[in-house]
Amino acid sequence: MDVSHLFSGVLSGNRRHLAKSITLIESKKETDKTKASELLTMIMPYTGKSIRIGISGVPGAGKSTFIEALGKFIISKGHKVAVLAVDPSSQISGGSILGDKTRMEELTKEENAFIRPSPSGDSLGGVARKTREAMLLCEAAGYDYILVETVGVGQSEISVANMVDLFTLIQLPNAGDELQGMKRGIMEMADIILINKSEAENRSKAEIAKKQIEFALHLTISKNELWNCEVMLVSALTGYGIKEYVEKIEDFINKMKASGIFYDKRGEQNISWMWSHIMDTMKDNFISNNRVKGVLKEFQEKVREGKINPTIAGEELLKCFYSSIK
Repeated sequence: MDVSHLFSGVLSGNRRHLAKSITLIESKKETDKTKASELLTMIMPYTGKSIRIGISGVPGAGKSTFIEALGKFIISKGHKVAVLAVDPSSQISGGSILGDKTRMEELTKEENAFIRPSPSGDSLGGVARKTREAMLLCEAAGYDYILVETVGVGQSEISVANMVDLFTLIQLPNAGDELQGMKRGIMEMADIILINKSEAENRSKAEIAKKQIEFALHLTISKNELWNCEVMLVSALTGYGIKEYVEKIEDFINKMKASGIFYDKRGEQNISWMWSHIMDTMKDNFISNNRVKGVLKEFQEKVREGKINPTIAGEELLKCFYSSIK
């Protein structure tokens, strides 16, 4: 398909065209990169009208099950939901699990839902480099709720928090004394913390976990003077708390927009996005440089064997790169 065909398909909400457009922006081919840039330029005026939500949590917290229940509820209220699920890529084979479509069978059947699992590749913390562009394409296609599910608790949260309006952390009822390894930094990033699987016999444990997390939050510095991180009980299995969670999202967005923080944050995110693109592009250009490729393996072996200092090796490789582009 040519760019104009993809553009019209995306604007009409055609899921097949949307999927092909995301495949195009994920492509590493130079010809595809040119087409992708053209497409993104064309769709920009039709973006920015969604609510962008980052969702993460410890392994086994039930993120995918919760997102499916959340997505179905949001759709029932007349909205369209896009789920961008970043899967962990194998550092050995380069492959990825890409299992979210099988974990969200019910949501996949919904006409107003779009689920796109993307391999994380070698990007920081497992966040797909093209997640931001995919988010814009989904917005242009009319999806007014964008849910970005991350790999797990770690550096990926920093990247996701820098591209969404609201960041949600999902925990389990048995939080324990160490709060399931939650780092202070991750707690400070969260706007809402959900304790999932809070049904039946887990309710009492969930209540205890809620109090523990709320106490821990008192020891952190709030990132926003207008909003203190909320801790809520939910159950993806029964649907408990999902309506209240969505209401809390709406409350948060309304407060941020009224204060202007919402728009300031989006502006800062765009600047961060620009620099991220610059750094990624520079890395790609460096690695693909013919002169660098000719000596890179040799320098890597010397560094691995301790025959040369990593800093000196890096400086030599940079000299090699800069001399080739003069």
